[in-house]
Amino acid sequence: MTTGPDQEDQLRRFVAVMHALRTGCPWDAKQTHTSLLHYLVEETAEVVDAVETGTDDDLREELGDLLLQIAFHAEIASERGSFTIDEVARGISDKLVARHPHVFAGEDAPDDLNAVWEQRKKAEKNRTSSLDGIPQSLPVLARANKVVSRARSHGVPLGLPVDPLEESQVGAELLAVVARAQAGGVDPEHALRIALRELESSIREAGR
Repeated sequence: MTTGPDQEDQLRRFVAVMHALRTGCPWDAKQTHTSLLHYLVEETAEVVDAVETGTDDDLREELGDLLLQIAFHAEIASERGSFTIDEVARGISDKLVARHPHVFAGEDAPDDLNAVWEQRKKAEKNRTSSLDGIPQSLPVLARANKVVSRARSHGVPLGLPVDPLEESQVGAELLAVVARAQAGGVDPEHALRIALRELESSIREAGR
């Protein structure tokens, strides 16, 4: 494993390589934030595959491909004078330090770390609803999970089951619901979108 000064050198080399590609390669030069989006989605999915079914070498390679997308977007933004990759790194470092006073400021660790994290995000971003900031482009199942998690972290009553399930049970029950939906001619993703919109509306109507 590479550590120390050489690690920083490799990161700087990577940024320089990205800059050279952007200025020297016709394909790289014409890319935009929008044109790169589907690559970002694909590379993220490949990281997931590497975690679930791949090797350490697979994961290292796929993380590199994902890092390329981050550097690519930062390089495009830098050309516009918007921000640099250093500012991206500084921003996330500052955010992590500010949200972890139990690590960096000597405070005691809170009992519910997730709830405190969400409370700090809400204060930082002046959010008025527990649903603010949840990406609309998330796949519906991932969005449903995020909505439920966020609402619970904010103490919003949902009227949904709270008894936990094991991972194998979750998979089996989801698959069973999909099978039953198919038997009834129902698109399960469409049905979940409808139910999720109703849940989100009830949360907003309650002012939460």
